[in-house]
Amino acid sequence: MPRTPPLDALRFAFGTLTVFPVRVTRWDREAARGGMLCAPLAGLAVGTAAAAVGLVLLFLGAGGPLAAVATVAVPAALTRGLHLDGLADTADGLGSGKPAEDALRIMKQSDIGPFGVITLVLALLAQVAALTQAYDASWARGACAAVVSATVARLALTLAARAGVPAARPEGLGAAVAGVVPVRGALLAGVAVTGVAAAVAAVFGPYDVARTALAVLLSLAAAEALLRHCTRRFGGITGDVFGGLAETAATTALVALSLG
Repeated sequence: MPRTPPLDALRFAFGTLTVFPVRVTRWDREAARGGMLCAPLAGLAVGTAAAAVGLVLLFLGAGGPLAAVATVAVPAALTRGLHLDGLADTADGLGSGKPAEDALRIMKQSDIGPFGVITLVLALLAQVAALTQAYDASWARGACAAVVSATVARLALTLAARAGVPAARPEGLGAAVAGVVPVRGALLAGVAVTGVAAAVAAVFGPYDVARTALAVLLSLAAAEALLRHCTRRFGGITGDVFGGLAETAATTALVALSLG
């Protein structure tokens, strides 16, 4: 299997998953494979930026709720809201109860239906509430939660792009990255992110090591459950489904980190 130069892989990851000014020079399957394996690094950058904004506001005297809202807003801004839009469209497609072809057509429409609105509001409320609790516990815990959730959100995309997961459409981002990541590579990425997240949480104590590792695993389990359901319903994955997976993983991680 040809190896993708690291710079091309990083360009693909940051150029497709963020608004950072990175020019993607290759769009072939090899570059997509490397890019999706590097997706957690793009999440790390987004999460670090989000945590930094939250900490600055707290330092300036803002309360936990305002810092949490800003922390949630940063990933939305750095992805042009595509993941949130994907979550809403996926909810509309699943909630429609229509056959795959009709559901996919609903997801491509520019408007957002009632299922999408409700899902979007509840997800954002859950993220803000969980981050508020984390910031109120300590600024460092809140910042750590922001970074972990953003990284795990992109890790969910790495796992969703593994071999054996088909695309629902012949075009779009879903088709470009569907099945490009070897299963072994996806699993290694999952182990690496879980291990690093747990190691960073060790500064808060042994309990946080276990809680952080569990939060990562729960978020991946939630994303996997959604992935399997969408694959059954739509016949594969789409760009919207990728967005829904990212937001599902991020929300689950934040909620899990706020418990206990």
